[in-house]
Amino acid sequence: MSFFGFGQSAEVDIVLDGQESRKTAEIKTEEGKKERYYLYYDGETVSGKVNVNLKKAGSKMEHQGIKIEFIGQIELYYDRGNHHEFTSLVKELARPGEMSQNTSYNFEFQQVEKPYESYTGANVRLRYFLRVTIVKRLSDYVKEQDIIVHTLSQYPEMNSSIKMEVGIEDCLHIEFEYNKSKYHLKDVIVGKIYFLLVRIKIKHMEIQIIKRESTGTGPNTFNENETIAKYEIMDGAPVRGESIPIRLFLSGYELTPTMRDINKKFSVRYYLNLVLVDEEERRYFKQQEITVFRKADKQRKPAAGYQTHRSMMQHNPSSPPRSEPEQVNTDNKEDKEKE
Repeated sequence: MSFFGFGQSAEVDIVLDGQESRKTAEIKTEEGKKERYYLYYDGETVSGKVNVNLKKAGSKMEHQGIKIEFIGQIELYYDRGNHHEFTSLVKELARPGEMSQNTSYNFEFQQVEKPYESYTGANVRLRYFLRVTIVKRLSDYVKEQDIIVHTLSQYPEMNSSIKMEVGIEDCLHIEFEYNKSKYHLKDVIVGKIYFLLVRIKIKHMEIQIIKRESTGTGPNTFNENETIAKYEIMDGAPVRGESIPIRLFLSGYELTPTMRDINKKFSVRYYLNLVLVDEEERRYFKQQEITVFRKADKQRKPAAGYQTHRSMMQHNPSSPPRSEPEQVNTDNKEDKEKE
């Protein structure tokens, strides 16, 4: 970035310590392209050098001070004028003066708190970056360099299986079970589906992974749903007593960890959606939230046990809800999921 010809007189370069051996990671841009940056974790020190190089030998550059900032911010696309900063650290590199030769400045932000994972979504972006500012009388010169932050989690001590019974009264009764409720990004979802009663003609069944991004608060909350994966688990009519295994590998999909109420600005949640389609193209589906996390190096065995949810599918979407604690939705349209 340059203003009023300043870019013609000097260039700024940010060099991070140890960047030759530091891991990198990819993140999507708003346009859907992938960019690669250096990877950091919460509590890591961010340090390096800022090189200010004069383009012409023998030239001089006056400035009103040079500083570097480490910033973590959330940008909501519908409110682009306001950037919500949750981390902001500043180091002064040089006081006002005149520069007559190429100069390097060391900087260090010790054990920086980086509480959230870098994220680019449909309506929000969370980014960390270094920003060098050379203050000029007419207009400042600004150079930014992004980094990526990953948040790590241990294996949860309690990781109950999910067991659910769903059905349409006197027509269909299904029991299905997932082996866990919390999965790391490279995990495998293992489960089974049991058909206890089948009196309708089911044509096909699939399991979906749905990502729900929520931005805003209260009445201004907006949900954006994206179907990350579709996995067909049955094609044809099942019979009573039939058991169908499920094995879905998460490593093949672009998932992020579950994010809940990040800085009171947005959330990202994941759901397993079981979809049944009958011969008249009516759709019956049941959602169950799962937790996705990024696995740390240390691993713990999940504790045994499971939790049971009972619910009844409603065949008619317009009928009043029953008194069961959970309802399974039905609809003939693909986009019912969008809220």
